[in-house]
Formats: sequence, structure tokens, C-alpha cells
Amino acid sequence: MSGLLRLVPGEPEPAHDLAAAPAPVRSRPRPRWAADPVDALAEELAEVCAAAVHPDEIAAVLEADGLTGEQITERYGRADAFELAAELYARVPRSHPEPGPRPDPWKVRPGRFVLRALVFTLPGFGYSLAAPLMAGARDGYGLPQGTAGLVVSALVAWAWNQALAHRAYLRLATGGRAAAARCLQWGAPLGALLAAAAAAVLPGLAGVTAFAAGQALYLAAATVLLVLGREKLLLLTLAPTAAGGAALLVVQPPGALRTALLLATAGGVAGTAAYEILRARREGKPPEQPALSPLASVPYGLFGLGCGVLTTLAALGDVLRRTPGASTAGAAVIALTLSMGVAEWLLYRCRGTALAALARSTTTAGMKIGAARILGLCVAAYLAALAVLALTAGALWPGGPPVTAARTAALLALGAVLWTGLLLQAFGVAWLPALLCLGAAGAESAALALRLSAPVATQLAVCTAAAAGLLAAATALLSRITTHR
Repeated sequence: MSGLLRLVPGEPEPAHDLAAAPAPVRSRPRPRWAADPVDALAEELAEVCAAAVHPDEIAAVLEADGLTGEQITERYGRADAFELAAELYARVPRSHPEPGPRPDPWKVRPGRFVLRALVFTLPGFGYSLAAPLMAGARDGYGLPQGTAGLVVSALVAWAWNQALAHRAYLRLATGGRAAAARCLQWGAPLGALLAAAAAAVLPGLAGVTAFAAGQALYLAAATVLLVLGREKLLLLTLAPTAAGGAALLVVQPPGALRTALLLATAGGVAGTAAYEILRARREGKPPEQPALSPLASVPYGLFGLGCGVLTTLAALGDVLRRTPGASTAGAAVIALTLSMGVAEWLLYRCRGTALAALARSTTTAGMKIGAARILGLCVAAYLAALAVLALTAGALWPGGPPVTAARTAALLALGAVLWTGLLLQAFGVAWLPALLCLGAAGAESAALALRLSAPVATQLAVCTAAAAGLLAAATALLSRITTHR
């Protein structure tokens, strides 16, 4: 029986008889043209393929090298760059080199945020000093007449100054301090006038209306100083009010002195803001800037309005519902304002640590897990700080409602909404937090008007739902590489 002879592909068949016993034939190496070209390409791009987190990174390299679809089909027998990249990704094992040390662009000193926490909180002493101005007739809720005007004025100022700060920061980034000053010199006075007018149109005590006007002036001027980075000057202008508030712990100053201290702060902050605007404008004419539509700042103002309503309901919800024995939850507002310094610092830390975590990620799933872990840690740290502040303020606040587990949980849910909304805004996502906050504020207001449930229970349910939506959006946002460019 004839033996079998294995032929080398492409070699001509021998002319001799196959039945003859041939000498053993040694296998030859495959010709270069017959080798798998994808293996050769994988060897050539081994470093790129091994370090890739997703096949699309390899496809981008192939396209950058100028490979056309026709060339890929002819040379490698694949439909396009994405199919070829997927096969290269599968053939080359992952080998991600450890990234070298890089500076953290979001690293900041915590002391700056301690200062900002103080300038956010110290104005609260103004309400204690203004108590004689609010003495007199009461409305149907047992509050000083004109409280509605004071609250509406604060909400107008909060929303306006949030939008103004966003627009001024944009001008600061594109045209420098001179451009930001030009924006603030018109926006801040207009906002103060609108907020003061909102208080004046509603009936109330003359003293309450006057205090609302001073509050509007202070908030506008404080916005100027914060945008221009003059937190220390703002702290100095608050010294009279802070000193008066501290004195109230031991003595009761006369009404004239209280008023003088409030006027000293309002006049000092207004004069300082005006001087800083003039000083910034003298730094030079800003360069030609692109046109900025006012609509870009609208969602930031709406977010401020929603946050203001939610905070107001947290403080006055029981009183507005006429709950027997209800009192104003001032401790909750104090805790929230004090926590804003911690909140801002954690926003920076979240951005910095998320960027570092993404640099260490080796897979798409790893990027998402890392982003979720960083976000969870930062939210937990903020809520822990807020809980400590709430418990401390509740213990020190005289005559306030008792600090219960439900009330604390509701405050933490509100804090999660505020912090996560600010994080999304920091990445340029403005409409989602604005709409969710406004929706939450509308839901709480409707529940209060219809007396559906206790304000604390409503706040806990509504803010938890809003926070869940914001956290889901923030997790998806942080897990994208393009977010951190």
C-alpha cells in the first residue's frame, strides 16, 4: 500500500511515482506571504493593545495610522477598523503599566473652605440681632408679620445671585477679573433691588421690610467678593455682626446698638464690594470675549431657587402646617450653612480622586466601579460631617424641635441633594439638578398645602428620591473618560 506524502502548500507535486518509497521530507517554515497578518500586526502594536482599556482605543490608533477600510479588508480580511481592533484586543493579553505620579489639578488647602464655611454661617447672627425689628404683630402662623416677604426676598436673592455668580465666573475664565467686574457691577445692584422690592410689595412690619432690604444688599455684595476671591475681606465686614451675635450669649445689647452693628456690616460689605469692582476694572480692558447667552445661567438660578425652597421648608415646615407646639428648625439651617465649607472641599477631592482612580483603571467596568466608589466615599464623608453639625447645633439651639432620627435622616437626604447637585454643576451638568430640585420643592410644597403627611416624612421621601436620581447621574458622569478632560 502506498505511503502518504504531506505536501507543503503551494509546492508542485513531485513527478516521480507516489508508490515508490520516498526519502523522509522535512517540513519547511511557512512562507512570509502565508503567515497570519493579524498576528504580525498584534506583535507590532503589542504595547498599544496591551495597555488598551477598550477596543475603541486600538481602532483610534489604526485610523490614526491611515489604514482605510479597503486596506483592512484586503490585508487582514476584516470588515473595518473596529472588527480588527476587537480581534487585536482579544489576542493580546492586558498589561497595564502603572501610571507615573502626576500633580492633582484639584488639590486645595482645607483652610480656604473653613474660611468659606464661616462667611456662609456668620450672617445668621444677623437674625438674632434683628429680633427687636421683628417684634410686634404676628401672622396666622405665629410668625412676625412680613416673614413671607422676608422669605420671598431671600429666595429671589438666592436664585439671582446663583445665576449671577455662574455668569461672572464664566467672564472670569474667559476675560479675567476686569470682565467679571463688569458683569458684577450691573448684576449685583439689580439683584439687590429685585430682592428688596419682593419684600416691599408684601405687607409686613416696617422693621422686617428694612431687614429684608439689608439682607438683599448683603447677599449681592457678598456674591461680588466671593467671585473675586475676597473671602478674607468678607469675613472682616462680618465682624460687627459676629461680635454682636457673640455678645447676645451673655448680655442683651440695646436696640440702637443692634441696629448699628447690622448697618456696619451692610455698609461695610457694600463699600468693600464696590471698591473691589473698581479695582478689578482698573486692571485693564478685558479682551474680546465670545457672546454668552443669559440662558446658560438660568438653570443655576433655578437650582438655587429649588434649594432655597427645600431649605425653607426644612426650617418652617412644621410651623406652616400648624403642628401643635411647632417651632422653627433653625438648627437645621445652621448645620447646612456650616457644612457648605466641607461640601466645597469634598467637591474638589471628589474630582481629584476620581481622576486618579480612572488613571489606575484597566477595564471599562473598573472605571465605573472606581467612580462609584469615590462618589460613595465623598457623599458618605459629607453626610457624616452634616450629621455631626446637625446634632451639635440641635443640642445648642434653644427652643428648637427635638433632634429625632427621622428629622436627622430627612436633613441628610436634603444634604445629599444639595451636594450631588453642586457636583453635577461643577461638571457643567446644570439642567438635571435644577429640574430635580425644583420638582422636589414643588412636591414638598404640594404635600404641605394638601396636608398629606408630616413635613419631616415628606422631606425624607422626596429628597431621598431626588438624591437617588442625582447620584445615578453623577455615577454615570464620573465613569466617562471625557468627563475629566
